[in-house]
Amino acid sequence: MTQTPPSLLLLIPAHNEEKRIEPTLREYAEYFRRNYNGKFQLVVVLNGCRDDTLGVVNRAATDFPEISALNFPDPIGKGGALIEGLKLAPNTDLIGYVDADGATGPQAFLELVHLTAQADCVIGSRWLPGAVLHQSQPWLRRFFSRVFHAIVQALFWMDIADTQCPAKVIRRGAIEKIHSALRIADLAFDVNLLYALKREGFRILEVPTEWTDKIGSKVTQSLLRSSLVMFLSVVRLWLIYKPFYRWLRPLRPVETWIYRKLRQPAPLLGPSRDE
Repeated sequence: MTQTPPSLLLLIPAHNEEKRIEPTLREYAEYFRRNYNGKFQLVVVLNGCRDDTLGVVNRAATDFPEISALNFPDPIGKGGALIEGLKLAPNTDLIGYVDADGATGPQAFLELVHLTAQADCVIGSRWLPGAVLHQSQPWLRRFFSRVFHAIVQALFWMDIADTQCPAKVIRRGAIEKIHSALRIADLAFDVNLLYALKREGFRILEVPTEWTDKIGSKVTQSLLRSSLVMFLSVVRLWLIYKPFYRWLRPLRPVETWIYRKLRQPAPLLGPSRDE
């Protein structure tokens, strides 16, 4: 008797992606319709879009009912969009995410899905031996990426080569267990997610993936600001788990002011033993 594959929900966070997202949506919907026998849903989580991203998503959804949208008119950050999208985990067996630009193709993502029989969370890596990079990131972005990796390793000791690769798939039970610990709304969200999984004892499997860097990356365009915000967020995440964090509460208005000056959403508070 053939076992039905687990149901899969794929999230794509999007901020002003009207020019890039439609080919990604159609490629994923077509590929999974042909190659995945389980239930497949694709949800675009729109984060403060000021263009016609929602119209593009709705147009693709007329051809592919698997596609739908969650629209948040105010900016909540990429991490904030994923935190909201991951609330849908109870509706599926597996939930994952990729970027709107299609840097991770559907075949590469499906390979991660197949590996969830071996781990609670499977993540793609651009830095492990065997990774296929059809178009590498600019050298300056690669440099900042390795510096950020060194900082994350020094603070959290997770031994993950590529925390930031936006190609991850997680089992429902793992997300339900750690969702309340997700509070980083910017690009450092991935560190928050992985560290929360590690702390709860879930197994993370990192495997080499196939990747094509796309022109027009918002991270590359604002590299210094994005890097500073990510540094501040991982330091904040590290402090959250320290006994003295409760004494830093009076500084939260200053923290919010800094993030606003950097044009980023402030980290979420969320429940915690220290808050």
